Amino acid sequence: MNPEQLKAWTGRTETLKDVVTAAPPRMLRATLDLPLDALADGLPPLWHWLFFLPSARASELGPDGHPRRGGFLPPVPLPRRMWAGGQLEFFHPLRLGDAIERTSTIEDVSVKSGRTGELCFVRVRHEVKSPRGLALREFHDIVYRPNPAPGAAAPAYDMAADGEWCERVVPDEVLLFRYSALTFNGHRIHYDRRYVTGVEGYGGLIVHGPLMATLLAGLGARHFGGREAKSFSFRALKPVIDLQPFDVCGAPQGGDAAELWIRDFEGHRAMAARMEFRA
Repeated sequence: MNPEQLKAWTGRTETLKDVVTAAPPRMLRATLDLPLDALADGLPPLWHWLFFLPSARASELGPDGHPRRGGFLPPVPLPRRMWAGGQLEFFHPLRLGDAIERTSTIEDVSVKSGRTGELCFVRVRHEVKSPRGLALREFHDIVYRPNPAPGAAAPAYDMAADGEWCERVVPDEVLLFRYSALTFNGHRIHYDRRYVTGVEGYGGLIVHGPLMATLLAGLGARHFGGREAKSFSFRALKPVIDLQPFDVCGAPQGGDAAELWIRDFEGHRAMAARMEFRA
C-alpha cells in the first residue's frame, strides 16, 4: 500500500443531484416500526442518507459487494471497509419535493500502523444544498483494515452504563435486509452470513453503523420534544452482530444536548454519539 499514491486522492470532488421523494422515508418508517406520519417538519436528522444512493452497475462491484476501489474513493487494498463515524451540522431540514445537491470532497487520506497491522483512514466532506441554501454539512470517516489473523485475541471494549432513556432492538435478518435495500447498500457483511463469517471473520451479520446512528438520533429527537437538531456526531467503537438484542441509550446533557450510545448484548459500548439542539 503506497501512502503517497493514496494521498493523491485528497481534494477530489463529486457532485450528485436528487429529489426528496416520499417513498424512501415512508419505507424507513415501516422498517423501524414507526407510525407512518406525514413529514410536515421535514426529514428527521440523518434521513438524508436515503438519498444520493450509489448506483454502480453489477459489473463494477468488488468481491465485498461495494463498488470496486478507485472511483471517487481511493483504491485502498485492505479488505475490511467500515463507516467509523461522522460529524454533522444541520442548518435547515430537507422537505418533500426539494431538489437537492450534494458536493463531496475527500478531505484527507492517511495510513497508520495499528495493533492488527496497517490501517487507512479516509475523511470525506459532504455539503447538501436545497432550494433554501446549505442544509447540512457532514464529515464522513471511513476506516480500512486487514482481516484478523487466525487465533488473534479479541480486543478489549469498554462497558456501557445504563441510560436515562433506553430502547431495545433485535436486529434480525429482515431488518438488516430492508435497511440495505433502502440505502442500496450491497456490502455483503450485512446480509451474506457465509461471506461475513468465512471471509471477513466476524461472528455474524454486521448491523449497519448508519442504522444505529439513525436510531440514536431518533431517540434524542423524541426526548427533546421535536426541537430542531443543531449537530450530531458519532463514533463506531465495536461491531454489533445480528440476532442478539442491543440497547439504544441516552441521557440529557444540560438543556440543549444529549449523550447517546449503543449497548450491545454483552454490555459493551458499541457506538457513542452526541446530539445538540437549537434553543
